[in-house]
Amino acid sequence: MRRIVLDTNVLVSSLLVRAGLPARVLDGWRQRRYLLVTSPAIIAEVRAVLKYPRIRNKYAITDEDVKGLVTLLEQEALVVPREVEIENVIPEDLADERVLACAVEAGADGIVSGDRHLLSLGAYRGISIVTAREFLERLRSNESER
Repeated sequence: MRRIVLDTNVLVSSLLVRAGLPARVLDGWRQRRYLLVTSPAIIAEVRAVLKYPRIRNKYAITDEDVKGLVTLLEQEALVVPREVEIENVIPEDLADERVLACAVEAGADGIVSGDRHLLSLGAYRGISIVTAREFLERLRSNESER
């Protein structure tokens, strides 16, 4: 089964816009179409972002919503401990390197992101980096080939 890392922006967006592409990406994982890989650093960032007042006010996110997503990630995804260090790959946004580190450590097949710094790489150490739309198209085409 393919191992996929979802960037924080995809995970957060899946909760904010439940009919959007990121939500469909997460639904694909729930349907066991791929193995979701994450790390404590990514989970901590999701938790922090979902506590921002501007997000809470605009999207009416509750503590229960945040807890539900975090618990789902901690209990159902493959959580790697983050023993791999990635440095100076994305100097414009060092926080993005946690996503790369997670993917490398897990031996991931891909990263799904909406972040321009990650997407501009296209791939890292053989790990493809694509948008939610591209990922969903790949899932569809893989299933039609079966």
